[in-house]
Formats: sequence, structure tokens, C-alpha cells
Amino acid sequence: MASNPDQPWLLENGTLKGLTKETGRTGRTAHNMSSSSLRKKSDRTLVSKVPCALLRQFLANLQEVLLGTKLAVLFPAIPLAIAAQCFGFARPWVFALSLIGLMPLAERVSFLTEQIAYYTGPTVGGLLNATCGNATELIIAIFALAQHKVAVVKYSLLGSILSNLLLVLGTSLFCGGIANMKKEQKYDRRQADVNSLMLLLALLCHLLPMLFTFAAAGSSTGMGVDSTLHLSRASSTVMLLAYAAYIVFQLWTHRELFEAQEEADDDDVVEETPDIGFWSGIVWLVGMTAVIALLSEYVVGTIEEAADSWGLSVSFISIILLPIVGNAAEHAGAIIFAFKNKLDITLGVALGSATQIAMFVVPLCVIIAWIMGINMDLNFSVIETGSLALSILAVAFTLQDGSSHYLKGLVLLLCYIIIAACFFVNKSPLHQSNILNPGLQTSTGAVRGA
Repeated sequence: MASNPDQPWLLENGTLKGLTKETGRTGRTAHNMSSSSLRKKSDRTLVSKVPCALLRQFLANLQEVLLGTKLAVLFPAIPLAIAAQCFGFARPWVFALSLIGLMPLAERVSFLTEQIAYYTGPTVGGLLNATCGNATELIIAIFALAQHKVAVVKYSLLGSILSNLLLVLGTSLFCGGIANMKKEQKYDRRQADVNSLMLLLALLCHLLPMLFTFAAAGSSTGMGVDSTLHLSRASSTVMLLAYAAYIVFQLWTHRELFEAQEEADDDDVVEETPDIGFWSGIVWLVGMTAVIALLSEYVVGTIEEAADSWGLSVSFISIILLPIVGNAAEHAGAIIFAFKNKLDITLGVALGSATQIAMFVVPLCVIIAWIMGINMDLNFSVIETGSLALSILAVAFTLQDGSSHYLKGLVLLLCYIIIAACFFVNKSPLHQSNILNPGLQTSTGAVRGA
């Protein structure tokens, strides 16, 4: 590939990184294409006139990373959140600004992993996407665990799954059905079947600890809590192994099921090239992750004060508000592709993200909590587990025939509204989120008293 002197921002240490045909075509996933719908090309005319090569490269990368997204207007929320924290502003302001600041950062992480994939190849790029696809949720969960807020971890991860399955998918199918009412809406149901199967396995691993706790509630052995914890850790290990097999299935053996198909005319095929260099991408990715970690610490530390100030429960904020704001960029991209009648990309975003959280992030948090000496199990209590079960079943039935219309999306949206209303009126204290019934509490207390 010849070097283009008019594009100095593609240079890395004065030389153009060589791209093979394979690395130039990264086999873009639905997540990559969904995030790319919110990107915009930056005008590099002014930057290309800078005489110093090092400064020119830095300014070009800075312009591409910070201004190459339609969400760039939200970046000022990041320094405002830091200033609000440092100068002792009201805690709800810190929470709101931090939450808004996380929106463009999540989209930029997706952009940077895609840029790195141009140099590493589609396989390593796919692994990066599988690892960093829900980095925001994982970082928030780790900080919540460090502060022993296990209920916040469970609520936020459950909310991410529910928002992907019902809100994102429902809105996409509804909007796509309205916009393409006179067109046939078809999608490849094989990808949906794989993700539905993985979600059902995750549901089984959540149901068994809850049912086991119910079964142990009436016994006098006092082994219920410890046994549920051991079962959850064993189930988490199985889920991580299943997710590893899912990654092999997705990236190697059945890769064609998960690659997003882009429509392009034969006479107008443009070879894709990276916008920034490899090491620049690595440095920016580390920097973005550090900022996400900082804002996540602010979010976790101020969520209870924000809930009290706004008159909302922590469960409602964690399950409804956090996932909507944190994944807004990805969700908007999925809806945009539904308008274009590209439902395979929409399903890849919604189901893929839900599968990743349920089969990777949740069990990984259980293992991390185990390492940190914190007792976190997979018992998400009756309301939370019931909502998850009915959501997975509703989505599985919705996608079983390989076709779509607006009524399917409307039903999923209404399911999400009902669940949101349930958690809006649920005002149970944070530390009592996992109490199933008074009998269990009394039984446990009696054993301890004995």
C-alpha cells in the first residue's frame, strides 16, 4: 500500500503501517457497525498543514478520537464531573455528569478496538471486541464490588440484559416495522437461535441458586447460604467455559453467522483503512479506560445519594437509568440499522450484548468477588430472576420464525415498561434485596442463635 503524503495521520513513527488484505477487512461485527453509525469524518485539512510531524500526528489523533463522533458534545461533562467531585458539589450532580460522560467514552472504546483490529487481524480484533464490548458495565461492577455494593452490581448487570433484550430490540423492531411496513423484514434466525440458547443456559444458572435457597429455607441444617454461594461459583465457572466455547464458535468455526454483511456496489468498493496508528490506538484505549474507571467510581459512590435526592429507588436507577445512558450510543446504532431494514445487525447488537453480559460479565463478577473475599451469588431474588426469565422467553418466542413486524417490537417494549414500573414502585432497602421471604430470614436467624 503506497503512502499518501496528504494523510499524515495514518503514519506511525514516520512510516505507514502495512496492512494485509485480511487485516484491512476486519470482518466487522454488528457491534462495530452499530457504533460506526454515530461516527463522522473529521476535516483534517487544517491539521495536515502543521509543519512538525510529531505534533501533526498528535493533533490528528486528538481530532479523530475526540471529534470523530456525533456524541462529542457530551465530552465536556467529563471535566465538569471531575470538577464537581473536587469542589464538593451536590452528589446528584456528580452522579448525573458522570453518567453523561460515560456515553461518548463507551462509543470511543468501540472505535479504538476496531482501529486496533486493523493491525492485529480479525481474530484478535474479535477477541478485543468480546472483551471490551461491555467494558463500562464491568468497570462499574468492579468498583461497586470494591465498595461491597453487591446489590448494585446485580441490579446494573440485570438492567443491561433487560434493556438489550426488551428496550433495544423492542424499539428496533417497532421502528423498523413502522419504517418498512410495506417491505418484508427477514433476518438469519441461526444467530438468534445460538444467542437464545446461551441466554437459556444463563437463566438456568440463575434459577438454580434461587430455587436452592427456597428449598433450604424450610430445613434446619443452616447450610442454605453457604451452599447457594458454592453452587453460584460452580455455575459461574461453567458459564465462563460456555462463553469461551461461544467465542470459538463465533470467531473460528461458524464465523459467517456473526459477521455483519455490508451492502456495497461492485463499482464502488472502497478499501477500509485505519484512522490512527496501532500504538496510538493502544495509548488512547488505556487512557479512555482510565477515565471510564474514574467516572465509574463517581457513579458508584454517589448512586445512593442521587436516589434519595430524586425520590427514586436504587434498584430503579441501577436497572433502568444506568443501562439506558451507559449504552445509549450502541442502542441508537441498533435502531438506526433497523430503520434501514438491516435486522441482522440489530439482532447482533441486542442479543450479542445481552449474551456477553449474562455469560461473561455476570459470572466474571462472581469470580472476582470470590477473589476479593466478597460473597456474591447468582441469586438475584424472585422479582429480578422472574423478570429475566420472562424476558428471555418472550424474546425467544418473538424471534423463532425469522421474520419481524412492528407488533413484535411493541410487545417487547410494553414488557419493558411493565418491568420498569415494577422496579419504580419497589422501595425495598438495598441490603434486603436478596431476602426471599420472612421464613428464610427467620430460619437463618434461628440457626445463628443456636
